[in-house]
Amino acid sequence: MTVSEQQLNKALETLKQSGVRITPQRHAILEYLIESMSHPTADEIYKALEGKFPNMSVATVYNNLRVFKEIGLVKELTYGDASSRFDFVTSNHYHIICEDCGKIVDFHYPGLDEVEQLASQVTGFKVSHHRMEIYGTCPECSKKHSYVKS
Repeated sequence: MTVSEQQLNKALETLKQSGVRITPQRHAILEYLIESMSHPTADEIYKALEGKFPNMSVATVYNNLRVFKEIGLVKELTYGDASSRFDFVTSNHYHIICEDCGKIVDFHYPGLDEVEQLASQVTGFKVSHHRMEIYGTCPECSKKHSYVKS
């Protein structure tokens, strides 16, 4: 059994335990989120699955993502006025974002694990969470730019 199959089975079990019915659309949306790792928008998920589910609407995707978010299966990533993106990996990690194409890549930096405790000690705040994004140009866009300059 692959890691993504294990993640899907665990997510489906979480849905069952939460009393959420597992429809073919829910199953497909979850599977897409697990396998894509691209932090897709609801529209991207809809477009990827519309051939398989011609009667599914964008609202169905949004509603399912809301359910997944409420039971802790996905995180919603919001960046200003851009569309929300959805991340199946809900453990603490960080993102690096391409300013050209919008690609988001996960990375973990254990050195920041203590940042909440330090912030709390220094400020007296009761910290709930933190988020960090790093911005730049992905390797694919860098290659495109180097071709244009040549």
